Amino acid sequence: QVQLVESGGGLVQPGGSLRPSCTASGVDFSNNNLAWYRQLPGKQRELVAEISSQYITNYQGSLKYRFTISRDNFKNQLTLRMKSLKPDDPGIYLCYIPSRRPWEDDLWGKGIRVAVSS
Repeated sequence: QVQLVESGGGLVQPGGSLRPSCTASGVDFSNNNLAWYRQLPGKQRELVAEISSQYITNYQGSLKYRFTISRDNFKNQLTLRMKSLKPDDPGIYLCYIPSRRPWEDDLWGKGIRVAVSS
């Protein structure tokens, strides 16, 4: 059974850090590109960061200065290290695995909530 399970969200103060992770099962994890998206209140879902099967990373704009995406193919785990969190970072963060073949579905986790408040 294919499953993406995120954990590690929560509430932090401005400037704080979180390290959400996504554990996958039932997928060929090591050969897939992976990504984190986020859904901010009132906005469309947007790419946060992605990492290829060859460990090449890409970030949305200036997020690269505060966020770090990584993968552990032995644990089938995708991680997003977030630091210096700002009041405009809160939202739902989702793990994503794009399909590699036309007949396969893209995979989305259910998402975790990140909140930033003093």
